[in-house]
Amino acid sequence: MLPWAEDVTLTTSDGYDLASWFVPPHPGSDARDQAVLLAHGNGGDASGRAPLARELAERGFAVLMLGYRGYAQNPGTPSEAGLLRDALAGQRELEVRGFPAGQTIYLGESIGTGVVSGLAVEQPPGGLVLRSPFTSLHDVGATLIPVPPLVRFIMDRNHFPVAEQVAASDVPVTVIQGSADEVVPAAQSDAVAAAGNLFEHVVVEGARHNDGIWLGSTVADAVARLGDAIATD
Repeated sequence: MLPWAEDVTLTTSDGYDLASWFVPPHPGSDARDQAVLLAHGNGGDASGRAPLARELAERGFAVLMLGYRGYAQNPGTPSEAGLLRDALAGQRELEVRGFPAGQTIYLGESIGTGVVSGLAVEQPPGGLVLRSPFTSLHDVGATLIPVPPLVRFIMDRNHFPVAEQVAASDVPVTVIQGSADEVVPAAQSDAVAAAGNLFEHVVVEGARHNDGIWLGSTVADAVARLGDAIATD
C-alpha cells in the first residue's frame, strides 16, 4: 500500500509488542524535519489510514501510524491507560528516529483525539491536530439515549477528558470537524476548539464522521499549515 514504508514493532511499558507502520517522507517530497504521530479512530485499524499517511508523506512528513493493542492482530484489550502506553511507545520510536516530541505533530481522529491529548500531557508535542474531537468520552456517550449497557461500562472506566487536557496545555491546536457529524455533536468539537491555544478551526460543510474526505488533502493540508507555523516559531 505504501511501498517505501516500514513495518515496525512498538514495545509498550507493560510488555505488549504492537505492529505499527513507519512511513518516511515520500521520496519525491521536500522532506521536513518533522513527524506526525497518527492515532486513528475506533473503526478499522491503521491500514485504513494509508491514504492519509501517503498525503502526509507527500508533504514531507515522516509518519508513525500507531497500531493499538487489541486492534488488527495486536495483543491486548484497548483501554484509556493502555492506549496511552501505546502512544508513548510510538513517540519513543519517533525519538529514536530523530523526531523528539517538540518536532512532532500528534494527529488524532475521534477516539484518537483522546489518545493524543493524553499523550500531549505526558510528552508535549510541537502541535496537536484533532479531527472530530469530543469534550470527553462520557459527554459523547451521553448523547446516546438510552445509553447501551456496553457503552455505559466503557464510559465508567475510560474518561478521555479531551477538552480538559487541551485547556491545560499551551501547545498550538488545530480542530477539524464536519458540520454533519452524526457521532460527535458539533458543540463538543467547538468546545474543544475554544478550550486551548487554537491555531486553526476547520469546519467542512456537510461532512459526516466517517466520510472519505478525512483521508485526503483536507486533513493533510491542515497538518502542513500547522507544521509550517511551528517551523517558523
